[in-house]
Amino acid sequence: MRPEKLYLTDIVNAADAIARFVQGVAYDDFVRDELRQSAVLQKLIVIGEAAARLSPEFQANHPVLEWADIVGFRNIAVHEYFAVNWSIVWVTTIEDVPYLRGQVAQILTEEYGDE
Repeated sequence: MRPEKLYLTDIVNAADAIARFVQGVAYDDFVRDELRQSAVLQKLIVIGEAAARLSPEFQANHPVLEWADIVGFRNIAVHEYFAVNWSIVWVTTIEDVPYLRGQVAQILTEEYGDE
């Protein structure tokens, strides 16, 4: 199994990529841009997969984040892709991902001395 630090780094890197993908983009442009939607969704899947790989003990020790919700979002995106609601993806991208990135970066700093 990969060290948890690497999964946390995956989350930060994916969140940074999402931020680049939507920088300066309005919601109306996002919902008309299939390529951008696919890129964002793929990185959200990476985030969910990385979160799913964190041990239950790790998740329990960091309850500030809703790990089950993060993994659940990934499961919907992968297994029920036809039901993806782009307005929810947008809100997740704009509001939830930056918060998640900040929290995970803080965990990396506190537990591993880096980001």
